[in-house]
Amino acid sequence: MRTLVLGGARSGKSAWAERELLSSHGTSTSSPLCYIATARPWPGDADFEARIAAHRSRRQAHARQFGATWRTLDDADAATILAHPTDLGEHPHVLLDDVGTWITHLMDSHNLWECPRGSVEPLTEPLVEAVRAWPEGSELVIVSPEVGFGVIPEHRSGRLFRDEIGLLNQKLAAACDRVVLVVAGCPMVIKEPLG
Repeated sequence: MRTLVLGGARSGKSAWAERELLSSHGTSTSSPLCYIATARPWPGDADFEARIAAHRSRRQAHARQFGATWRTLDDADAATILAHPTDLGEHPHVLLDDVGTWITHLMDSHNLWECPRGSVEPLTEPLVEAVRAWPEGSELVIVSPEVGFGVIPEHRSGRLFRDEIGLLNQKLAAACDRVVLVVAGCPMVIKEPLG
């Protein structure tokens, strides 16, 4: 099952996604639980480092509640990891958190903030293809920010980010079996598997 979890900032999307995967597979010893953490600390940004630390602490606390342990992968490209699921073990259950920081890193590393719209799309295609090809019997939960509810950003880079992640979210939603929108900690199923 492939699930896309969308939500705004501080909506509770990450915590919901963690609980969802842990409640389904947390006590299973036959399948590894992998957490792809995409946030990378910025040099000198103490606030962002504190956010990452709080996230790390919360996800480990959630895992302990379910008698589980996350295998955390935080220094590798998400698309590359998802393209090789067997490297994670037999029938892995994976949480990717989140697409927003992944695409930000992608845009930073390729200097795309001043490029025309559509410049990011070819670089996101490997992630979409990996999600489409995700193997049966393995669970994949993807967390991504829904940024289209807010005002139009004043700066071009903000508008570019909003447009590129909106397009990527559409592609991921089409590739996933289930889509959940989390608002104020409350999940709303937008798309469910047929049957």
